[in-house]
Amino acid sequence: MTDPRPEPADRTPTSNPVLRKALVWGAVLAGAVLVVSAVLGLIFAGTEGLVSALVGTLMAVVFMGITAASILFANRFAGSDLFVGAFFGIVLGGWLLKFIVFIVLVVVLRDAPWLNTTVLFLSLVAGVIASLVVDVIVVATSRVPYASDVRLPDAPTDD
Repeated sequence: MTDPRPEPADRTPTSNPVLRKALVWGAVLAGAVLVVSAVLGLIFAGTEGLVSALVGTLMAVVFMGITAASILFANRFAGSDLFVGAFFGIVLGGWLLKFIVFIVLVVVLRDAPWLNTTVLFLSLVAGVIASLVVDVIVVATSRVPYASDVRLPDAPTDD
């Protein structure tokens, strides 16, 4: 039996505005973390501390952005027959990319003479914690219904 109702024109998942809001607020808070960690790095470790704070915060922002951006990109396939496979493949690919880039950066930056590893680590941790705080606040304050992408059947009619 075929369903006479037309498909809705917009198949965009309702999580997209939440993810966009998390990206925007994450960027704003990362800017604040960048300024604070750069100033503290400059005060406590000089120019090496400043550069380390910039690199550490940039790493945190990029890693935070890859996850949300991969989910937003994967949601473009909503409504297609391959949505589930494409979604999880893209998101898993983003996580693998983050893991590989992190390992490469750790190996490359480990013995860099122009970095203060303590400031780098602390600014990276501050950026990650700020990202988690933004994610919790955005998700907790979002108004997305529990069954957001469900289409209910029409009410029965008495014929």
